[in-house]
Amino acid sequence: MPGPISGQNLELAFSSLSIFKILWPSITAFFFGILITPILSDFLYKKKLWKKKNVAKTIDGNQATITASILNDGKRETPRMGGLIIVFSVLFCILLYAILPDFFHFNIFEKLNFISRNQTWLPIIIFILAALIGLLDDLASVGVLEVKKKGEVGMPLKIRLIFVIAFAIVAGLWFFLKLDFTTLTIPFLGEIYFGKYIILLFILVFLGMYGASNIDGLDGLSGGLFAILYSAYGVIALINNQIDIATLCFVVVGGILAFLWFNIPPARFYLSEVGYMPLSILLGLIAVMTDAVFLLLIIAMPFVITEITTILQLLSKKFRKKKIFPVTPIHNTFVYLGWSKEKVVMRYWIFGAIFALLGIAIYIIS
Repeated sequence: MPGPISGQNLELAFSSLSIFKILWPSITAFFFGILITPILSDFLYKKKLWKKKNVAKTIDGNQATITASILNDGKRETPRMGGLIIVFSVLFCILLYAILPDFFHFNIFEKLNFISRNQTWLPIIIFILAALIGLLDDLASVGVLEVKKKGEVGMPLKIRLIFVIAFAIVAGLWFFLKLDFTTLTIPFLGEIYFGKYIILLFILVFLGMYGASNIDGLDGLSGGLFAILYSAYGVIALINNQIDIATLCFVVVGGILAFLWFNIPPARFYLSEVGYMPLSILLGLIAVMTDAVFLLLIIAMPFVITEITTILQLLSKKFRKKKIFPVTPIHNTFVYLGWSKEKVVMRYWIFGAIFALLGIAIYIIS
C-alpha cells in the first residue's frame, strides 16, 4: 500500500519513463477503441440490441411517467453495450503489453507491461468478472437471454447487487487475509484501524459506487464523469509511485474517450451494465488501493449527490407519501425544469472536474 508522499517518491513517479509508461498505453487504448467501434456498432445495430421496453417503472415500483417522457427509450432505438468498447480496449492493452516482451526483447516493452501481482492482478480480475456479469444483464435487457422478472426486462437488481457484494467480499478478504490490510487514511485525521471490518467497508464502497454511477440516459454523462474520476485516481496513484495502478487508470480513460467520441449527442450506443458494473467496482477498488477511498466523497461528488438525492426521494415517497424532487436521478430534474440534455451533461462534467481537482489537492496536503 502507498506510503507517505516524499520528494523521492515524486521524483520517481514523475520521471520521463514513468510518464511514458502511463500515457502510451492510454493512447493505445483510445485508438484501438476508435478502430473497433465501427465493427461493434454495425453488429449492435444489425442485431437490434436495444431495450425492447420503455421505462415504465421507478425503482420503488411506481409508474415512471416523468422519467419515461424525458428518456423516451422506447422511441429511440439506441443499442446498449457500448461499454464493450472500453472493456475490449482495456483488455487489448493488458494483453498487448504483457506479450510484447516475449516477442521483442527491448527494455521499453518490458517497462510498458503494467501487470503486477502487488498492484494490478486483483483489479484486472475483478474488472473482467464484473464486465461479464454486466454483459449478461445487457443480453437479458435486449432479449437475447430470457430472465423471468416482473416489469422491465434484464437481470433482477437483487441478483446484480449480490454479485457486487460478492466482488466486495472477495476483494476485502484478499486485502485482510493476504495483505494484512487493516487501516485506511482519513484526510486530516490520519490512519484509522478497521481490522476485519475492512471487508464491510469494501461492501459499502462497491455498492455505493455501483448505485451512484448507474445514471444512463443522458448521452455522455456517465462516461465523461468516469473519465474525470479515473484521471484523478491515476494522478493520485502516480503521486504514490503506484505506476502500474496509474497506468491501468489511464488505460481505462483512453477506452472511455474512445467511447465518448461516438457518444456525443446523438449517441450511437449507451454505456449500459457492461460498462457501469466494471467501471464502478474497479474505481472503488482503486480508491482503496491508493488509500484515498474517503476522498471518493469529494472526487465523485456528482455521483454522491445522485445517490443521496435518490435515497432522499425514496424515503420521502415511502414515509411522507410525496416527492422532494420532480424526478430522480437528480440530473433528470434539470431536464424536466427545461435545461437541454447537453447543458446538463457539460455542467456535470465541469462540476465533476472541479471536485476531482479539489480531491487531489486535499490528498496532497493531508
